[in-house]
Amino acid sequence: MEITDGLIAYVAELAHLKLDDAQRAKARDDLARMIGYVDQLAEIDTEGVEPMSHVFPVKNVFREDEVRESMDREAILKNAPEKKDGCFVVPRTVE
Repeated sequence: MEITDGLIAYVAELAHLKLDDAQRAKARDDLARMIGYVDQLAEIDTEGVEPMSHVFPVKNVFREDEVRESMDREAILKNAPEKKDGCFVVPRTVE
């Protein structure tokens, strides 16, 4: 891919950057090096390599979702300033 002054100006505009001549030249060289590296990576033979989403083997560390005894509803509602039909009564928030 050819890195032109127009491309550098376009990228700088997208990033809201004001670059002087020296900065534009450095950006052009840096971008050319980055694209060259990506091109080099594209040449690697990945035949037979299984796709992965993470470098390390990651597994679910959450506990199993199992039914357990919950707290007694009446004991919880003893702390409620106001209750109705076995539920907390709270101020209305939606009109």
